[in-house]
Parts: sequence; C-alpha cells; structure tokens
Amino acid sequence: MKKWNILGWLTISIGVFLGSCNQKKPNNILVGAALQHYCVQKLTDVIVYDIFTPPVASRIYVYANLAYYEALKPMNSKASSIIPSLKGFESLPQTEAGKMYDYRLSAATAFMKVAKALVFSKDSIGNAEKEIQLQFNELDKDVFDRSIAWGETIASTILKRAGNDNYKVTRGMPRYSVFKETGKWLQTPPDYSDAIEPYWKLIKPFRPAAPPAYNLDKTSQYYTELMEVYTVSKQLTKLQDTIAHYWDDNPFVSEHTGHLTYANKKTTPVGHWMGIIAILCGDSKLDDLATAKTYALSSCAIFDAFISCWEEKFRSKTVRPISVIRENIESEWNALLQTPPFPEYTSGHSVVSAAASTVLTHLFGNNKAFHDTTELQYLGMQRSFTSIEQASDEAGISRLYGGIHFRAAIVNGKSQGNQVGNLFTQLIQ
Repeated sequence: MKKWNILGWLTISIGVFLGSCNQKKPNNILVGAALQHYCVQKLTDVIVYDIFTPPVASRIYVYANLAYYEALKPMNSKASSIIPSLKGFESLPQTEAGKMYDYRLSAATAFMKVAKALVFSKDSIGNAEKEIQLQFNELDKDVFDRSIAWGETIASTILKRAGNDNYKVTRGMPRYSVFKETGKWLQTPPDYSDAIEPYWKLIKPFRPAAPPAYNLDKTSQYYTELMEVYTVSKQLTKLQDTIAHYWDDNPFVSEHTGHLTYANKKTTPVGHWMGIIAILCGDSKLDDLATAKTYALSSCAIFDAFISCWEEKFRSKTVRPISVIRENIESEWNALLQTPPFPEYTSGHSVVSAAASTVLTHLFGNNKAFHDTTELQYLGMQRSFTSIEQASDEAGISRLYGGIHFRAAIVNGKSQGNQVGNLFTQLIQ
C-alpha cells in the first residue's frame, strides 16, 4: 500500500490551483491580425502532424479561412461577403441588431470549429481554441456567449457546404488502378505509393492545353523536355539544388537507408503559401479584416487550383520523368526530390503558386518584395524575393530542378493557375 506524503500532495495541489489561476491572464495577447496568424499556424501544425495531402490541405484551409472572414466581417458595415460569389453555400445568417459582439472572438471560434471538424487531431485544435478564449475572459458574459454563438453559427453554415462538396463521396470510391501503358503515369520508386486523390476532379475545373505527346523521337518536343530534366539533374548548381529543396513542400518524404525506411514530415504547398500570406500581411500592417479577406480569397484560389490541376492530372495521366529515364536512358537514375504519387501534368506547385500569386499580386502590387521565413522551422532555410510572382516562378521551376516535372507542365501550369487566380481577383474591392 502506498504511503502518501501529505505535505507533498498539498504542495502539488496548491501549484495546480495557482497554475489554473494564472491561466486567466495569458502572457501573449494576440492583438489585431496576429490572432488569425496564430489560428492559421496552429492549423498548419496539425496538418503537418496529420499528414494531409496537398489537395486535402487546401480544402481545410479554405473552409477555415472563409469562416474566419465571414464571422469577422460585421465589424465593418461596409465590408462585403465573399460567400454569395461562391457556389454551393446557403445564405449567411445575420447578427442581432443592437447587440454587442466581439467579432475577433467570433472569427477565431468559427475558424477553430471548422478546423476541428476537418482534421484528425481534434484535441490539438480544441486546446488552441481554449487558449484563444482565455484572451477574451474579461468580456461581459453575455457578449462572450453571444460572440461564441455567432462564430459557431458561421461555422455551421460553412460546414454544411463542406459536407456536400463530394469529399465524403471520394473517400468511398474504389482504389485507383494503374495499368502499364506507354507514356502514361505509373507508380514511381522508391515506394510505388498509391495515387494521391485521383478523384479530386469532381468539381468542374479549368482545363489547360494538352501536354506534349509521349514521343521518344529525338526531334520531338517530348524528347527535348525529357533530356532537359536528365541533363539538368547531371549539372545541377548549388543554387538550383537549394531552390529544389526549398520548394519541395512534400508533406511525407520517405528516406531509405539500407533496409531502414523512415519519413520526414514537412508543410504542404498550401501551408507554405499560408506562411507567405502571414508575412505579406504583417509587412504591410494590414488590419484584422483586410488580413482575413486576404487569407480567404487566396485560400479559395488555391482550393480551386488543386481541383483544376488534379482534373488534368488524371485526365492526361502523363508519365513521370523517373519512369521514362529509368526505362530508356539510365536504369538507376534518381530525381533529386522524391517523386510524389500522382501523374506529372500539370505541375501542382506551378498551378497553385500561380493562383496564389495572382491574387496576392493584385492585393499587394507587382513589386512587393518580401523575405520568406516559412521554411525555417521545417528546413532551416529562408529566401528573399523581389516580387510575389518571382516566388511563384521559382516554386514552379524548382520542380524541373528536382527532376519531377517537365517544362511544359510548369509553363502551362502557371497559365492554368493564373486563370484560376483571376476568377478571385474579381472579388477584390
């Protein structure tokens, strides 16, 4: 039988009590737009931990960021809703006239409720939500409760749309079958993983130009681009190596050492652009509402860009460079980056980055220089850019340097992303 040390027990109990009292006044108060940056970073942490694929990550970010903006919008009577311009949403409810709200608390509540519904690690989101509520514990109880209720109402409206966007349908679809066919995508080494999100095309997208036809004739465009990938891999400069790894943004990279296989987790392309948005908004000292709208519109563009890109990937099913090079040029050749498990054309990073860049350039200007520190916590790397488009272009060309895309997928992917992004610049006032 254990003997309890009463003095020790009292000491622990008093410590716990004092600790709980101290929680009433958090040290780091999130002022202004810092609250949304905090929400997005917490969500990014969970997405990295849960290892969501890039298309699925885009879905989580867009619904959460839309919820934040729409819950915050009533703080300015002149602010316009984004929802009526989008497909599949019910009409949004209205706040109670003459009643007081803290719309920052509402916005954070809406964001976290949506995020919690769409991720696996719900406890992590729940803990972040509790930390946020501590920021507002000095509010009048009626205002606090009313603000929470408004955020939950917006979250409920957003989640109704999420529940009917065909995501659940795609979870129950049959496993995607790959049959060896010349010029068509097949699973790639080293893991030969199943195709990522082959049914992500169910929402009607833009369709880009067709990829160059598979043709190993040395005079063909296809062969020229194939040899470009191979030649670049053999003559890679230090800067090209840096660019390739900086924009890798592969959420789950398997490493193989002898018989040992382990994985590194990193952010997705979406998470990388969320980090850039935080930097741009901070540098420009945007207020809460402008920051929220920037996140929302950019997330919309990225979400639709993934749908458009994945529709094309599984329509054209273009084979990856590693498959063609190993079969026809060098049997043991490896790309610098691990080839992700889905078809080559168009380049996802090119499409998504161009869509984000189009919206952000419209908001911040053609020559908005910035220092990107997004990858410091994941790779210990950072880079500076003279414009948002330069960052987008570098993200695109990184796929050639990494050996995982042909040039046509990058060039046409940028055009595709620009078209998607332009749809959402029309909503910028």
